Amino acid sequence: MILVTVAHGTRHPTGNDVARALTAAAGERLGVPAVTSYVELSEPLFADVMAGLSESAVVVPLLLSTGYHVKVDLPRAARAASPPVSLGPALGPHPQLAVAQADRLREAGAIPGQRVVMVAAGSQDPAAMTDLGAAAGVLAEEWGGEVVLAALGGAGRRPAEVVRPGDAVSPYLLAPGQFAERARDESLGAGAVADVIGVHDAVVELIVARARRVTEGRGPASRPPGCAAGP
Repeated sequence: MILVTVAHGTRHPTGNDVARALTAAAGERLGVPAVTSYVELSEPLFADVMAGLSESAVVVPLLLSTGYHVKVDLPRAARAASPPVSLGPALGPHPQLAVAQADRLREAGAIPGQRVVMVAAGSQDPAAMTDLGAAAGVLAEEWGGEVVLAALGGAGRRPAEVVRPGDAVSPYLLAPGQFAERARDESLGAGAVADVIGVHDAVVELIVARARRVTEGRGPASRPPGCAAGP
């Protein structure tokens, strides 16, 4: 068996490096070969990896919410593979991601309990927006303070409508790229803007736990109350 992760992909090389580093660390802990793939904008593409599989695989999406890719693109490509493929749900929302976000907030100088605006890429998909709302709730519990959701696109309010002077901003983004730059640029007046989630031990642990749970046939890893169950 091999571990295959699939990230969205970006034209920013450092953004794609995050997925590779997380995948390598998770594969090492699992003791299996690991391959990083992308939905678009970077190679190898997930569909090509699935088409070229020669042994069974467990797929862990490095996507933070449910959406078209999780519901349509990835299952379609996985079904086209010849060897057996076990496909997990979106990575978020999950408390492990909130742990990483809280660390990034503290690194940026935010004070626990300070009002936080969580800035996500956004979506028009109601299921994705439900996931994002749940992720904000999980972060609020981890952070111990108010967390308000803003989105760069799709449904919901924009950062400029939500961010108040002195707020802390937590990008709900896995890697650097265009969305991360926009999150910072559109959060003018914030007291602190945290880095993206990035390479963090809590995220590696989540990938490992997700892969083990999927291969054991128990379905998606459990999520906290209010979180979408995932596919």
